[in-house]
Amino acid sequence: MQRERGRVGVASEPDYSLAARQQDRTSELGGWPLSAFEDAAIGIALVDHTPASGGRVLRVNPALCELTGRSRHQLEGSDVGAIVHPDDLEPVRAAMAQLAAGELTGFRLEERLVRAGQHPVWVILNASVASDGQGRPAYSIWQLVDIEERKRFEGELGYLADHDPLTGLLNRRGFMRELNDRLAQARRYGGGGAMLFLDIDDFKHVNDTLGHSAGDQAIVGVANALEQRVRATDVCARLGGDEFGVLLPTGTLAEAESVSTCLLQVVRDLDPLMLACGRRLTVSIGVSVFVEPSTELSADDVLIDSDLAMYAAKEAGKDRYKVAADGAPQRTRMTWTDRVRRALAQDGFELHCQPIVELTSGAIAQWELLLRLPGDNGELIQPAQFLYTAERSGAILEIDRWVLRQAIGLIAAGRERGRELTLTVNVSGQSVADPSLPGFIEAQLDETGIDPVGLVLEVTETATIANMNHAVKFAAKLDELGCQLSLDDFGAGFRSFYYLKYISFDFVKIDGEFIRQLPRSPTDRLILDSIVQMSKGLGKRTIAEFAGDDATVEILRERGVDFAQGYHLGRPMPVSLALSC
Repeated sequence: MQRERGRVGVASEPDYSLAARQQDRTSELGGWPLSAFEDAAIGIALVDHTPASGGRVLRVNPALCELTGRSRHQLEGSDVGAIVHPDDLEPVRAAMAQLAAGELTGFRLEERLVRAGQHPVWVILNASVASDGQGRPAYSIWQLVDIEERKRFEGELGYLADHDPLTGLLNRRGFMRELNDRLAQARRYGGGGAMLFLDIDDFKHVNDTLGHSAGDQAIVGVANALEQRVRATDVCARLGGDEFGVLLPTGTLAEAESVSTCLLQVVRDLDPLMLACGRRLTVSIGVSVFVEPSTELSADDVLIDSDLAMYAAKEAGKDRYKVAADGAPQRTRMTWTDRVRRALAQDGFELHCQPIVELTSGAIAQWELLLRLPGDNGELIQPAQFLYTAERSGAILEIDRWVLRQAIGLIAAGRERGRELTLTVNVSGQSVADPSLPGFIEAQLDETGIDPVGLVLEVTETATIANMNHAVKFAAKLDELGCQLSLDDFGAGFRSFYYLKYISFDFVKIDGEFIRQLPRSPTDRLILDSIVQMSKGLGKRTIAEFAGDDATVEILRERGVDFAQGYHLGRPMPVSLALSC
């Protein structure tokens, strides 16, 4: 046995003849049967790691020959550089030097192997020291495991983590990393750049009238147009939904405005037939410029600035760009997040409510709770002015919980006075997607002991579309708790009936678009009849919004609508006034 070890050691030259190999299959190699070495499914090499040899390959097995695409004749006796990729050779040689010095007994590295006529292959290299007959380190045994498939999979995961699967553009995560890098470079080396925040105008109408397939095609069309127009050095991304970001790593305000003007026109020029939506698209753009930014300016700051500027462009009429500035309107909007947070912390919101009238009896059957934010001068600020920012910042989840907590408390207070209340609370799409919200509601119900049927949660069709799977689970849990669910704005979307098929709603609130002109529009009356008939067939009750006069109320009653609300039937009023009697 000692003699066999010497054959492959450093002192003697091994016999590589075929006959010798066949005889060796019953011998041992560093404690291994040679048959295990020859027949191993992974690549194995014996390497002389002594400084004098420079890393000479002593012996290889067939699996390593197959892995590298080289014969034994080409590999045995060569330097390890014939196996290891040049870019990975330095750490391998450093580890081998530590083996020779006795500082290591083995090492493990991920590296690339040189493969003849093909691209390199990734392997895990496990190296351990084999000793001679006197117990001295003689050579190292390399075991090389092919991890090419794993590396490919990791690369795909890395790509998916930073790219949008629909358009192939960077996603928000990848874009924010690029923006952070650019800000860091600008702080260190000077210069500046700009971010453009783009949002497709009236995109909800495309989804609602033509469905998500057409919406996806529109998004892809806009994405392709933007990517083809921007420079190679610019960064284009889909930030989510119908929102896009373009990073101009260098440039002035004038250049950012020029690019914005060009991108507006590029989108206008898209062929509606190619987009499969049958209408021309436009975008609104917000521009935020940073020049030698301070350390306080973060990527989130730039994103918020451009986002708010885009929102200003929409308010100004859409299909245009606005530049983030320090003007009073911009400063006011920038404070909404702080004002909302302060109102939540200090219980500073106010609740108003509007009656929902049962048409057969004329009695108030429900009250819809409406959120208000007191202004600095005593005025009441409507939700439209602050909910956009609340949704962007995530504060909408806390707002929804605050309103729900207040509603349950009001129902409990009414019960103590001998009055049974039914209150409707609007919840956002983000709350519908929040798996912890049903548990929060359940805890509040348990704490107060109210009849859960008195709590109606109202979700808009838009929220349901955005979170279909979550909405189904959300509705099922509410039904289990005994609460009721209402679908708002029914009829505004193309797939309203589809959602009723899968989600257990108790109420269908008919969109006001079909109610306002009811006395004068035969078409609206026909649509109303179909919605009422369908709802009754499904066992759901109907609520009509915007009942504005006696004629409208009478038509609603005659056609079997269950409930109605509108200024004619009752205006919103503070809950302290409406529910105290």
